[in-house]
Amino acid sequence: MNYTIDANGKSLGRVASEAAAVLRGKNRSDFAPNRVSPVKVIVTNIDKIKITGKKLKQKKYTRHSTYPGSLKSFRMEEVIAKKGVSHIFKEAVYGMLPKNKLRSQMIKNLIIK
Repeated sequence: MNYTIDANGKSLGRVASEAAAVLRGKNRSDFAPNRVSPVKVIVTNIDKIKITGKKLKQKKYTRHSTYPGSLKSFRMEEVIAKKGVSHIFKEAVYGMLPKNKLRSQMIKNLIIK
């Protein structure tokens, strides 16, 4: 079963929260928090998503390799230039999913076009 979201002109956070809720299965009558929903979420027009405010200059994404002194931070515009808007969107949805063993299974049902 597929659920399609059109991101054309919509805010990044609003589309991400809708996708996260559907990935969890909150829109289904048989919702159970201990099961992964069988629904595939397809997000289209991700390049036309709206990023508001000063987020491109001020929002930071960090990475750490677990070695001392290896913390690196990148601005949102740098990440978009290198990896694209789809990476930003996937990170936003990933952060909205529950922090347990099911999160990695749920994020596999997200398809970005």
